[in-house]
Amino acid sequence: MSRKKSKAPSQRQLRVGEELRHALSRILARGAFHDPALAEANITVTEVRISPDLKNATAFVVTLGGRELAEKVRALNHAAGFVRGLLADEVTLRFLPRLRFEADRSFDAAAQISRILERPSVARDLDPEAPGEAALAEGEPGPEPDGHGA
Repeated sequence: MSRKKSKAPSQRQLRVGEELRHALSRILARGAFHDPALAEANITVTEVRISPDLKNATAFVVTLGGRELAEKVRALNHAAGFVRGLLADEVTLRFLPRLRFEADRSFDAAAQISRILERPSVARDLDPEAPGEAALAEGEPGPEPDGHGA
């Protein structure tokens, strides 16, 4: 007998993850760290994903301007036990999940997609007013092959 694995997080996972995200944001905003790498850091928690059994949580973080992100993530993972203790004072859960921090790369991916969409060759393909291949086949003038037009 095999159990079906759900790919989408449950409503409870989403709710607990969001509560943890808010609590972690408050903790990081207070800056109650002895580690100099974290003392004055501007860190934003963008998402917290929690395992189906609610025992493990991954917090995705970014720094202001994306500077020294890898260093901050290492420092946060080193301080994860301390942060978990602070988290226990912020949220009411039967079991507090183990924390792991990761750099949130979704903003980098979105910026890369934006750069691709801004390329002239891609913009031309996305423009609904540009003559299509059917119009070119009917003899309508289109852009010159060198891309400079008429």
